[in-house]
Amino acid sequence: MESQIREIHQQLVDQKISCIALVQEKLNLLKPNSHNTVNSLLENLALEKAQKVDEKIKRGEKIGLLEGIPFGVKDVFMLQGTYTTASADFLKNYKAAYTATAIQKLMDAGAIPIVKENCDSFGHGSSSENTIFGAVKNALNSDLVGGGSSGGSAVNVAKNHTVFSIGGDTGGSVRQPAGYNNVYGLKPTYGRISRFGLLAYASSTDCVGPITTTIEDLRIVLNTISGIDVKDQTTYFSEEISEEKIAKSDEIKTIGYFKNFIENDAIDATIKSDFLTAIEKIKATGIQVKELNFFDSEILIATYYTLAMAETASNLSRLDGTNYGNRLEGKNLKDTYSITRSKNFSDETKRRIVGGNQVLSQGFSDDIYLKALSIRDQIAENFENDFREVDVIISPVTPNSPPKIGDSLKDPLAMYLSDAYTVGFSLGQLPTLTIPQGTSTGMQLSAAKNNDELLLKFANFLKGVI
Repeated sequence: MESQIREIHQQLVDQKISCIALVQEKLNLLKPNSHNTVNSLLENLALEKAQKVDEKIKRGEKIGLLEGIPFGVKDVFMLQGTYTTASADFLKNYKAAYTATAIQKLMDAGAIPIVKENCDSFGHGSSSENTIFGAVKNALNSDLVGGGSSGGSAVNVAKNHTVFSIGGDTGGSVRQPAGYNNVYGLKPTYGRISRFGLLAYASSTDCVGPITTTIEDLRIVLNTISGIDVKDQTTYFSEEISEEKIAKSDEIKTIGYFKNFIENDAIDATIKSDFLTAIEKIKATGIQVKELNFFDSEILIATYYTLAMAETASNLSRLDGTNYGNRLEGKNLKDTYSITRSKNFSDETKRRIVGGNQVLSQGFSDDIYLKALSIRDQIAENFENDFREVDVIISPVTPNSPPKIGDSLKDPLAMYLSDAYTVGFSLGQLPTLTIPQGTSTGMQLSAAKNNDELLLKFANFLKGVI
């Protein structure tokens, strides 16, 4: 199977390229920062690690498959000794005291982090414009947004500035920018990959997800970072996914799609037409296609943002400038807290904190928050019923093409609605994969919990179909 990682690995082993030259090439591509994807370059760290790989090869020692491979890190992951800013004023001078488990596993395998990548502040956004480093520009059209919140990560992979990147997906933050930039982006089953060291947005849906240009690279990275972590009690053991298993797709007999997603007036006519054409091509292979019913987009958006805002209000309550973060002094302690939080949080983050505190407050929590929890349970039950009938559910990634830079900031509600096709799968904690096929912004594949392997199989099958 096609793989950038394997190709580069062989070049390193054959000494056709040096690891230092490879890393320096990627750093040189990132330095102009033409698409605003870079929060900080990890040049010294990366070149030091690259030199060790070259020395190992010269000694005739074997190197691992990921050893010497340069990758990007969304700037919401801790990497000890490096700036971890979350693209926010609050943490712009904060250096991480430890390393996130997923990043550490990659480094233990020899992969080399070269850049901390621009994103929406604390993951709050769908366009990577809510950032102190300037809006991320789309890889295909720099007048358009890069998508969010892992916009910098997706654009770097699409521009080949990193071989792969690690993003965070809460309500679509890996899948949507992957679709906007025509690359692969996976939100794994919740708990497959440790969240330890990922700055928390909404803990019940936060996931670590890889972004790559090939399915094989997705498989390699996923295997490396999956598994139980004693520092994250939501993690579980998962079987390694083999290359041989991905090549077999005969177990996929029936797929489904949500009729109301396609019949919705909000969907772009071209995306709708392209999606229905892809459905017909899949039918032509003999796979059965079923229409399914799901919750209305408005219900999904309301449920997701009710829960996500409540959780972010709770998670960000720890940021007050006392223990860490950018502290601004006031007349007294209360005034200091107020000024610090008012000045250091962006408008979008403050909007979500205020909304979260509102739905958790006395008199509102029963009517809003508890109702959202009940609907989330209904969504999970709906998925369980659907996956008794179909193997995979497919959908567009977004109802519309990426907007121009600046448009989303003028209309926050429109930004929230752009998540209409991604948040449901997040609420269900399902593995969901964006593939760069089917429509101009890709297509989304989802399977039952713990069936991440099935998504990679189906994605591999679809390469020759749509």
